[in-house]
Amino acid sequence: MRVRIAAGADDEEAAAIAAALADHVGETVEVYCGDETEPTVVHEIDGETDIPAGEGAAATGGVPAHESDGGDLGPTEREQRLRDEIADILEGGPEKYREQLAEEGKLFVRDRLELWFSGADSELRFEDGMFAAFDDWHSSGANTDEDTDDRLPADGLITAAATFEGRDVHVMANDYTVKRGSMAAKGVEKFLRMQQRALKTGNPVFYLMDSSGGRIDQQTGFFANREGIGKYYYNHSMLSGRVPQICVLYGPSIAGAAYTPVFADFTIMVEGMSAMAIASPRMVQMVTGEDIDLQELGGPQVHMRESGSADLIADDEEHARELVAQLITYLPDNADETPPKREPTAPAESPEGIDAIVPQQPNKGYDMTDVIDRIIDAGSYFELRPDYGPEILTAYARIDGRPVGIVANQPAHRAGAIFPDAAEKAAEFIWKSDAFNIPLLYLCDTPGFMAGSQVEKDGILEQGKRMIYATSSATVPKQTVVVRKAYGAGIYAMGGPAYDPESVIGLPSGEIAIMGPEAAINAVYARKLAEIDDPDERERMERELREEYREDIDIHRMASEVVIDEIVPPSALREELAARFDFYADIEKSLPDKKHGTIL
Repeated sequence: MRVRIAAGADDEEAAAIAAALADHVGETVEVYCGDETEPTVVHEIDGETDIPAGEGAAATGGVPAHESDGGDLGPTEREQRLRDEIADILEGGPEKYREQLAEEGKLFVRDRLELWFSGADSELRFEDGMFAAFDDWHSSGANTDEDTDDRLPADGLITAAATFEGRDVHVMANDYTVKRGSMAAKGVEKFLRMQQRALKTGNPVFYLMDSSGGRIDQQTGFFANREGIGKYYYNHSMLSGRVPQICVLYGPSIAGAAYTPVFADFTIMVEGMSAMAIASPRMVQMVTGEDIDLQELGGPQVHMRESGSADLIADDEEHARELVAQLITYLPDNADETPPKREPTAPAESPEGIDAIVPQQPNKGYDMTDVIDRIIDAGSYFELRPDYGPEILTAYARIDGRPVGIVANQPAHRAGAIFPDAAEKAAEFIWKSDAFNIPLLYLCDTPGFMAGSQVEKDGILEQGKRMIYATSSATVPKQTVVVRKAYGAGIYAMGGPAYDPESVIGLPSGEIAIMGPEAAINAVYARKLAEIDDPDERERMERELREEYREDIDIHRMASEVVIDEIVPPSALREELAARFDFYADIEKSLPDKKHGTIL
């Protein structure tokens, strides 16, 4: 500390002032008299005698103000204490929990942040709330003597600003070593502030979750309060569609902690270590009598295949980061921006092969990804929820460097018929893509929505409604390709002519109809055909009726009637789509003036 006093003060007075100040502030004090450029007295905090600077201060234990090193004396004792406290906080919780992390194959949260935010285009910029709950556990705090078994560094929750792959982001990360990543009042406050700041900055939010939920013994401080943990989900709702929210699960997230992953726009679960459920297995057994382990209750495979709550499953911690690094390249920072473009690359497979892939027979299966590989830039295919409702593909990709969201029927699964889970998946994907200004490409080859008692019980009408609503409400540029069959309400859900696409184009294999030829002939002519006694004659009549019907639904008829905009040679499909997405890139659409729709 440096102070300046009146020029008339003598060395004794300067020494007294220096001693008093040093004792009060706890650091070395330099006293300057008048306009002097060198200190009159320097007083060390170890109680050394005040020494006039001009009388051999260095020789008798004093510290000259400015050595040849430019006056850099290193941190004062007060600053060093602070640095020591920070170092202690960075160590995390009790050692026994660090040992558990090693047993479970998980990284300590600080090491996890190092994995995520180090390198040329990534860094942790600064942290907020490092000293949260400091007085409740640290020996330097006001309220307690330190208990090594009850450490609460940062209250178990890290909030920070970072740069990730060149993009500014907000970050939240649970510290499992602090009461298994559980939440309490100070950590909740930090979480809420981070969300509120994200609304102001318009930057994406990363949630690196490893939390056992709220600390039940402290619930009055955070559970039902106006600014308590319930506010998380209010803020999630306010952030929804404003900035991308990406969650990675590294451990069990139970009860309230399980809602952040499902509120996030994109959720990645790490295989072998993550789970989420509304209640723990022990609680489930108490309430229902069901004996089940955590992975069976809410592990990654459950939420990928059954609930659809997981968008992706990572093999390990490094893979989780890689997936997010890929994902964010398709997303803008916020809803006011457009997705970042990249330099175009040629497709992995030649577009010349598209027509040979698509069978003319409407009921013969094939893999739609073989078509997609010939349309998109090589290496850009990024599928979400691949094992949930697999009869529809939902993926991000690039065409001529431009990000697009692909909604494609998959004839290799269930003949491409749309089941409730697939409709739900597609609706949410369309909704998210539209929110973040990602153009949509529909690749249609479907017999329509599935029929039967089970799908009715599973809500086929409700989920189909949601998919059609999402397609109807999307204001981003939309292009629809009739690859082969477009039957029934399937053409509605898949961005057909009535749903304000920028264009509907067909391949020569395409058909558009209320239903396929076999079903149509059976519905219209069943009685007439039944009256024909001769089997050969009946078969001939059926064949003629089918051919007549197929002529009526053929893509050339649709183009002739201007139902679709164009028929495109399959080998020219990529070029055609690139031109259309480029031409319509800046269109602006608006919805009717209303508060919001009534469909969720």
